[in-house]
Amino acid sequence: MGEKTLDDLFLNTLKDVYYAEKQIYKSLPKMAKAASDEQLGAAFEKHQEETEGQIARLEQIFELLEKPARGKKCDAIEGILDEGKEIMEEFKGSAALDAGLLASAQAVEHYEISRYGTLKSWATALGMKDAVKLIDQTLAEEKKTDALLTKLAETVVNAEAQAAA
Repeated sequence: MGEKTLDDLFLNTLKDVYYAEKQIYKSLPKMAKAASDEQLGAAFEKHQEETEGQIARLEQIFELLEKPARGKKCDAIEGILDEGKEIMEEFKGSAALDAGLLASAQAVEHYEISRYGTLKSWATALGMKDAVKLIDQTLAEEKKTDALLTKLAETVVNAEAQAAA
């Protein structure tokens, strides 16, 4: 087995993110259903639609690399999603649930922003112009979702949780 390269690291991380996106896609409907604030539930539903497109873009990158689109178990996203499940169980029926859901969603967004930023940097270094464009599109969506969640937290959700205290 030869020395591992940046190409190998890129592919490894691509598999990690592919797995993560598929897990996120499965968890978003549960989060939308658990949310009591309509805007928050709608944000989760919208992000699920976007996630479908993000998965498709990842599959395009696998095609560009002439590799099968396969995920690799991502312990980091598993942990973040497990924390979200705990919040849903522990705070079910409480006014703080939406604030907890929103915080969990932002943890997911920050993980994705970190991963896509890294992939974009590596794709740029590796001269993968088509992959850079696809990753950049997803990165922009993730940042926009994070900004929307921040706005919801600051204008509605946190105040609702605090008012009920």
